[in-house]
Order: sequence, then C-alpha cells, then structure tokens
Amino acid sequence: MKPTEEDLKRYADNFVREQDGIALYRALAKAEKDPARAEIFERLAKAEERHAMRWARLLKNNGAPVPLYSPSLRVVLLGWLSRRFGTQHILPVVSGLESRDQDVYRGQAEAAGLPAEERSHMRTLRAMQRKGDDKPESILDLEAWHRTNYGGSLRAAVFGANDGLLSNFSLIMGIAGANAEPRFVLLAGIAGLLAGASSMAAGEYVSVQSQRELYEQQIAIEREELEMSPEEEREELSLIYQAKGLAENEAEELADRIISRPDTAIDTLAREELGLDPMTLGSPWVAAGSSFFAFALGAAIPVVPYLITTGTRAFIASAVVCGLSLFIIGGLISLFTGRNFFFSGFRMLGIGALAAGVTYLIGRLLGVSVAS
Repeated sequence: MKPTEEDLKRYADNFVREQDGIALYRALAKAEKDPARAEIFERLAKAEERHAMRWARLLKNNGAPVPLYSPSLRVVLLGWLSRRFGTQHILPVVSGLESRDQDVYRGQAEAAGLPAEERSHMRTLRAMQRKGDDKPESILDLEAWHRTNYGGSLRAAVFGANDGLLSNFSLIMGIAGANAEPRFVLLAGIAGLLAGASSMAAGEYVSVQSQRELYEQQIAIEREELEMSPEEEREELSLIYQAKGLAENEAEELADRIISRPDTAIDTLAREELGLDPMTLGSPWVAAGSSFFAFALGAAIPVVPYLITTGTRAFIASAVVCGLSLFIIGGLISLFTGRNFFFSGFRMLGIGALAAGVTYLIGRLLGVSVAS
C-alpha cells in the first residue's frame, strides 16, 4: 500500500530525529577524553546512521525528498555542555532522549526492531553513567542479601504486618471510642482483618501478575529479535559490556559466546538490555498468599485481647499489646532504613498512637452524637 502524505511526513521526522542522534553522539565522542568511551559514542552514532538510512530509503523509494539537516538547538547546547562540563553530566539527558525515541517508534510498522535498539542504547548509556560515577546503582547494591528473595520477602512481611496492625488497631480504637459493646468491637476487628487482608492479597496478585505479563512480553520480543537479527543483538551486547568497562575485543568475544548459545542468550539479553531477571519474576499466588498472611498476622494483634477478656481490660490490653508491637515492628523496619532501632521503634509507636488517638476521638464524638 502506497504511503500517505502523513506517512511521508512521519518518515521525514524520523530521519531528522536520527540525524540529531548522529550529531549528538559525534559531539559526545569529540568531547570525551577517554578513548574507549569515545569509541562507544562513535559506534552509537553508526547505529543511528543505519536508522537514518532506513527512513531515507523509504522517502526515496516513494519519490519524496530527503530533508536537509542542520543540528537542532538541543544538540548544539548538549554538545557545548559536554565540552564544557564533560560527557558524564550529559548522559542522563541523552538516555532520556533514547527512551523518548523508543516510545515514538513503538507502533510504527516501518520501525520494526528500532524500539529494541533504542532501548539497548539507553541501557548502554546508563551503564556508562554508572561506570563513570563509580558507585552502586542504588543503596541496595551495597549489601548482597538485600537483593535476594529472602531480603525482599522479609521486607514485604514486615511492612505487611505493620499495615495490618496499624489499620486494625485504629479501627478497633474508633469502634471502642464510640462506646460500642465488646462483641461489636470484636466483630469489627475480625471484619477489618478479613477485609484488609483480602484487599491486600487481591492487590498484590494483580500487581505481580501484571508485572509478570509485562516482563514475559518483553522477553518474548527479545527472543523474536534475537531470531530475526542476531548480529544486531550481538552488537548491542558488546556495547553494553564496553560501557561497563571491558575492552572492545573482550566485549565482542563475550557477546559472541553469549549469542552462539540461544538457550542462555535470552536470559543474558533480558538481564543486560531489559534489566530483568527471568528467575525472579515471582508467583502472583505466592505474593497474594504472603500478603494476606502478613496483613492478617498484624491485624490479629489488636483483636486477640477481645477474644480473651472484655470491657476496659480488653481495651487497655489491646492498646498495650499494639503499642509494644508497633515499637518492635518499627525497630525491624530500621533493618531496611539503616536508622537507629530505638528511633525507628519510637517513631512507629508515635505514629500508631496518633492514628489510634484520632480515630478514638472521632468514634467518641460520633458515639455521643448518635446517642443524643
């Protein structure tokens, strides 16, 4: 089918966008003092040249003129900033531009394969940025156990229990403040436990399942691209490893070995290009079950005293047990924040006391209002 005028304009816009990329990478290569990093910018520029040639070919084949190009103000400004302050300070902006190009090409039939290449360029730039900063990607990278399933599960359990305890403690205090009969306080506590835990489980299931489906789709796209254009995937992997500090020949040798083994290549491409770990996508059912259990465990704490005793004693016992539990959970949270155990414990105790106090007063006011 013959392209429309709108299609031809889109081809021209894409051509100019790629020319901007070529000019920008060449400017970064010129400003870069490290020869290895300058070579990476040059190779990125050559990749953008291939993209530009695609759009130029489409324009020529359909009798449309190829636009004359002059660098945009953005390219001129970023080039000047890279020469003045160094390329390292410009990389986050350039990475953002690659992300934008990836979004622009998504859905364009003529741009098949380009979104993945732009995504790979973005990953390469981010790897260069981290290498230049010489610091971990995040604070969690400082300790290996934080990145394990154990660390993540423990964190989720602590915060889930905290949510259950805080919400149900506040609910029970509000009902108790209204001078409701103990059986109604107990009923409200159990209802709050079941409703809150079910809501948390449902939300966690939807969240993890949606994330899993997205990851699986991205991995499927990566598998298709590997089958269709293994040479381009090899080039992208080589660039990423060079950005991480390997010499060009070492990076190319490593990329060759990976691509030559399709069974393991997808796993590596998912990790390096997409930032995904196929082994840790997680089960939505396990996530839902653990969320339900953790929330229910915390929400049960303020209810237990009302199962054992009644009246004022149950009210006082619930407040004391919940206060102690909030302090302990706050202290456990300090494992993830690095704050002082007692500071975190007393902070959580204060937050819980404030929330419970407010709901108690509201219940008290509403109870008096209904009674009168």
